[in-house]
Amino acid sequence: MKEVSADILNAAAGEKSWAAVWADLVKARLTTLVLLTTLVGFYLGWRGAMNFALMFNTLAATALVAAGAAALNQLLERDYDARMRRTQSRPLPSGRMQPTTVMIFGGASSVAGLVYLALAVNLLTCVLGAITLVSYLFLYTPLKRVTWLNTVIGAVPGALPPLMGWTAARGEWSSEGWALFAILFFWQLPHFFAIAWMYREDYAKAGFKMLPGVDPDGRRTGQQAVSNTLALLAVSLFPFVFRMAGTFYLAGALLLGAAFLWSAIQFSRQLTLARARQLFFASILYLPLLLALLVWDKLK
Repeated sequence: MKEVSADILNAAAGEKSWAAVWADLVKARLTTLVLLTTLVGFYLGWRGAMNFALMFNTLAATALVAAGAAALNQLLERDYDARMRRTQSRPLPSGRMQPTTVMIFGGASSVAGLVYLALAVNLLTCVLGAITLVSYLFLYTPLKRVTWLNTVIGAVPGALPPLMGWTAARGEWSSEGWALFAILFFWQLPHFFAIAWMYREDYAKAGFKMLPGVDPDGRRTGQQAVSNTLALLAVSLFPFVFRMAGTFYLAGALLLGAAFLWSAIQFSRQLTLARARQLFFASILYLPLLLALLVWDKLK
């Protein structure tokens, strides 16, 4: 039976193009989100006529770091990914790439990205990129097998890209840049709690310690989703308070935050797969709409 399953998996793997394989390796969707939030941070932080060369260098260097981090993360977790249905078709567990290839690519891409940031952007943004890389690979990744708090810890490197964009534009960090960090930090928590609930059996099979795995009835998972969405609603007002955006943004942030909070409350009341998916899709809609409002209503 195992041989049959392996044959089926290999046949499915063979159907993918090399472009799709590399997209999986660099986690193309996640890397795109990283670049989007970095771009927003840069745009909001920049004053005067836009420096498109600096913007390009910031995004290109960040893309290299993000791609390298994604590859190295999969290298470290390849044995665990093989146990999960949602990740067993990734390049390493499916056998489409070899560990040595991934290690060389991931290491070279990460180092090149950090050097690029230091030389073409500024040292502060390079340091933030290094913190993102190290905390993602050597804190978040191993802690996924130790404690459910890995989700909170992992939200830190996930929230640094918009701050990197801000520091790339300003050459310094400030309360406005940290406001963007806070928005991304709290957004990730209900987003990932929804995913963890949807795939709780898969995560348990792989040995990952997610909150739903230590919370069988889901009460704490629901509470965490609601409390962090409420915190997100509060920190989403910071751009208005810090005069980064105007009243149009304020009204939109309140409406989006209320809708997101409603989805989290519904999930906490009915811990079903349907409600988890609803919360997940609400998070997917919320973030780009909020960022669009920030860009549209930028004040300075």
